[in-house]
Amino acid sequence: MSVEPVTAKDYEARICPQLQLTKTEIEEISEMLLYEELSRARIRDLEEGIRAQRARGSARAVRRWTRVARWAARRAERYQNQD
Repeated sequence: MSVEPVTAKDYEARICPQLQLTKTEIEEISEMLLYEELSRARIRDLEEGIRAQRARGSARAVRRWTRVARWAARRAERYQNQD
């Protein structure tokens, strides 16, 4: 007994022989795909903006913690010199 791999395309071809689309249906599908592509483009733009914002926030956090570390080091040095 041998088993042949069946793709979704093969399966659909057996179930719906020769699906005939009207011009209106083709236009509707094309319009739907256009909106889908536009939404994907918007999502990509948002993701890029978020990445840039995180990079700026990360740099800001590094500067802030560097200042805090400098302050803590000066303070520790000051208290060590008092003893």
